[in-house]
Amino acid sequence: MPFELNARTAAFLFALAALLLAAFSADPAFAGYPDRIIRIVVPFAPGGGTDVVARTLAQEMAKDLGATLIIENKPGAGTIIGTQSVASSEPDGYTLLMGTFANAVNPSLNSKLPYDPHKDFAPVALIARSFNIVVVNPTSTIRSIADLIAAAKADPDKLSYGTYGTGTSAHLAGELFKNMAKVNLTMVPYKGAAPAITDLVGGQIQVMFTTVASAASLIAGGQLRALAVTSAERSPAFPDLPTVAEAGVPGYNAESWYGLFAPARTPADVVDRLNKSAARAVQSDAFKRLGVNEGLVMIASPPQELDRYFAGEEARWRKVIQDAGIKVE
Repeated sequence: MPFELNARTAAFLFALAALLLAAFSADPAFAGYPDRIIRIVVPFAPGGGTDVVARTLAQEMAKDLGATLIIENKPGAGTIIGTQSVASSEPDGYTLLMGTFANAVNPSLNSKLPYDPHKDFAPVALIARSFNIVVVNPTSTIRSIADLIAAAKADPDKLSYGTYGTGTSAHLAGELFKNMAKVNLTMVPYKGAAPAITDLVGGQIQVMFTTVASAASLIAGGQLRALAVTSAERSPAFPDLPTVAEAGVPGYNAESWYGLFAPARTPADVVDRLNKSAARAVQSDAFKRLGVNEGLVMIASPPQELDRYFAGEEARWRKVIQDAGIKVE
């Protein structure tokens, strides 16, 4: 009996000590998180793909967290303005960044960023991956990736492709294609996807490596012809389209992506809470519809997976940028 009593007492004391340790180690400032509005900064203007993804995420996470989430659009300087605003925010879980492809390429395009892309941010979750579509005018004689390569080799100075800015996914997907297919295409920059596509439909340029959101309705309506998707695997949204890799450029893969970041030194339990909420959000019907409309593959991975993925993307596109000699004017 004494032994049994002692064992029970020891177990009780051990449990009590564990509870006390947890209570004293937890930061009381975050015990009730979240208890006020959470801002997700989108470093683009309203209405674009990143804005749509962020607003859907905010809507679904708000239900899970029992808090209000708002979107704050801060475009400018190739996403640098909005990104910097989050880097300098309090690490309290109430200011977040919707990061994208641009965050992985900006360190290679701008050697004097006002923030460190790794040291100044805490990864929360890789939300989704996407892809671009290679499109041409429907009257074009180019009907496949093989045709595009053949036409570019036959007349190296004739074909041009449109982009919506230096360092955008449409630009770098085209540069990667040129590098891997060993062809020359002239890059024509525009101030957005819409004017570039208008010129493609009008015949002023010959090809684009554009986003699903900007091209899907025009493909369906017959104003554009789709040749391939830029992802490593075929998309359920376009099951009949081959990948660029299987259509003639082995190993080709150019993805867009969306990831949620917090300022560095945000408490680990807050990051974990946000990560779990994001994971539940992407399982919602709203995100399923978004996945079909935007050609997204939902992920909502743990923070360390976003960290690994981001580092890999940064290294891969650094090589493309250096090989092509791309610079921001």
